[in-house]
Amino acid sequence: MLLQAVAAAGAQTHPLSGTIAEWVWLLPLLPLLGFLINGLLSLSSAHLGPADPSATAHDEPSEGAAEASVVTHGEESGAGGDDHHAVKRHRWAGLTSIVGPGVLIIAFGLAVAIWQTMVSAHPDAPFIQRYFSWMPVGDLQIDAAIQLDQLSMVMVLVVTGVGALIHIFSVGYMRDDPGYPRYFSYLNLFVFFMLVLVLGANYPVLFVGWEGVGLSSYLLIGFWFNDKQNADAGLKAFIVNRIGDFGFLVAMFMLFANIGVLDFVGVNAKALDLGAGSALVTTICLFIFLGCTGKSAQIPLYIWLPDAMAGPTPVSALIHAATMVTAGVYLIARSAALFSLSPVASLTVAVVGAVTAIFAATIGLKQWDIKKVLAYSTISQLGYMFVGVGVGAYVSGMFHLVTHAFFKALLFLGSGSVIQAMHNAYHATHSTDDAQDMRNMGGLRRYLPVTFVLMWIATLAISGIPPLSGFFSKDEILGSVFARAHGSSLATATWLGIPGGTLLYIIYGIGLAAAFLTAVYMTRMMLYTFHGPTRTGAEEEKYLGEAPWVMTGPLVILGILTVIGGWLNLPKVVTDIVPLGPGELFGHFLDPVVGSATARITAGATEVAPTTEEALIGAAVIIAVVGIIVAVARLKPANVPRAKDAIPETGFEGVVAHKYYVDEALDRTVVEPTYVVSRSFLWRFVDNGVIDGLFVNGSAALARTFGWIGSRLQTGNTGIYAWSLVVGVLLLLGVITLR
Repeated sequence: MLLQAVAAAGAQTHPLSGTIAEWVWLLPLLPLLGFLINGLLSLSSAHLGPADPSATAHDEPSEGAAEASVVTHGEESGAGGDDHHAVKRHRWAGLTSIVGPGVLIIAFGLAVAIWQTMVSAHPDAPFIQRYFSWMPVGDLQIDAAIQLDQLSMVMVLVVTGVGALIHIFSVGYMRDDPGYPRYFSYLNLFVFFMLVLVLGANYPVLFVGWEGVGLSSYLLIGFWFNDKQNADAGLKAFIVNRIGDFGFLVAMFMLFANIGVLDFVGVNAKALDLGAGSALVTTICLFIFLGCTGKSAQIPLYIWLPDAMAGPTPVSALIHAATMVTAGVYLIARSAALFSLSPVASLTVAVVGAVTAIFAATIGLKQWDIKKVLAYSTISQLGYMFVGVGVGAYVSGMFHLVTHAFFKALLFLGSGSVIQAMHNAYHATHSTDDAQDMRNMGGLRRYLPVTFVLMWIATLAISGIPPLSGFFSKDEILGSVFARAHGSSLATATWLGIPGGTLLYIIYGIGLAAAFLTAVYMTRMMLYTFHGPTRTGAEEEKYLGEAPWVMTGPLVILGILTVIGGWLNLPKVVTDIVPLGPGELFGHFLDPVVGSATARITAGATEVAPTTEEALIGAAVIIAVVGIIVAVARLKPANVPRAKDAIPETGFEGVVAHKYYVDEALDRTVVEPTYVVSRSFLWRFVDNGVIDGLFVNGSAALARTFGWIGSRLQTGNTGIYAWSLVVGVLLLLGVITLR
């Protein structure tokens, strides 16, 4: 093929040349093909009309009943399928169910094959395929190119693997939605742009994927756009991310202005030209981080992510577990050569991550919407990832990204099974209660036993209980923070006058506190959802039941990954005691990409003694266990009233329940003043008054005036023209004579 011939140019000497890695371009192309096919099926339905034009039962989803389009009509829950509200499935549902998940399954299979080849070849340099010159403008030479290395390979496996499971789950979850092909077209488009983001060989190509996932998230979050609240949530996510994207753009401009390149290989080679510790490299890194705070929902740009729960639950799993929100962590790891030169910027990343982790964790303590609990959990866990990459532990940050994709996707999809069961019950009894409010749940372990067990596994993992995956990755981050408090470039730097070593100890303490709160609020969620008496309603209990295999199957696979995922990077202190296999596999795999940047930060730092490391691990485990015990001891599901009978929280609990009123404060200080200025000044005065009134309408009025004067002079009467000529001549003679 021509595409392959062009791509192979210049790559003949690379270890991956001539292997299946040459087909890497198929990875993003497959979901793009799925988007086109499902998009055409959706447009075909729009033009030809649905099979059942009266099928409008799913137009009403809203906060508290956002999953209204998920209706099983009793087929799995024992209702006998006699629901008179049942609707026919979309006419193209069968084909969509094959194409949508199919392209992701094929992409994941290809990714695994490429990964196996990479493991065998042990490439030390990235494998780059250049397809054509994209921006050849003077000194600006940007190619449309793909870069395959260990870091991008990790992201590709996560995106395609976890993404494929989410697509399969969606087949059961969204099967009755009238917009079924449209949903899968958006989902495929999202994965396409995410793969462009992680495979791009330079910042501009990465930025195309960066903006693409922003667009796709807008479409998916506002999927049920007939509800204004959902549409507004998508718009909020889109606008807030534009603030961060501005910072990313400025960073790219500064890079090109100072070193003249934007490809990753060139930037890594010329990074030292920016000056280690200079104000220039710090400024560039801080602008990059501004982009990361938007995409990965860190303070102060985290406000969009909780509202993103308005989209279908599988969308939440895809965006918040495996793809978009991890893009910021990936970008810092990809830019490790720059951040390792700026201790101030690296410490800023770690501080913001730590503050975000503890702040979001406190909000999660008082949320009643099961998806909102998981949303704030995601923000908090992203904070941990930024702490990892901020202190130069790029392997630890990426390791937590991978394990988080496993257990957070499991939690979101598990909550989807719970919400579907609740909605089925309320739909069957025509109840208007909130299917997502945990106060309406309770005792669901009797009806959803598989989901119950799997979600408890994920809860223990995110809480940091060994030997589950979350324990190993979270402990690595905390251990790295502690280790870098002595002898590293961060420890010898200062941040706003605070010594770096002292700051790192503070960050470590915040990390432990956030771990404790994580164990508390996640246990709280499980207790109120699955334990105690059933608060769904006596009549509704008859319709509660486990999800079909197409939804439960992906949960089981994610549960297995959650259990064994920690083996990807077992710490040496563990493998020395228990021979579970080779240790630090993940670290060795990523070393060719981030090894030199990590060494630049840790240069001179002493290794943590094994006894100290064991003590740190023990402290982390104790913190997690204590958090679970505290939650079990203090929270009594039997005492929780149903949502409609609940009394609103007051005092500090009310402040936390209302998320510290951050959204309300931003509305009053930013949104409303901007709206007033835009409406009163920009629209009424500038647009209507100056532009339309003065320039457009004024120039038209002036032209009409001159036209009217001219029309009065042109009467068509020859006598009047003659007398006008005589009068003019006389006036002219008079003027000349009087002079």
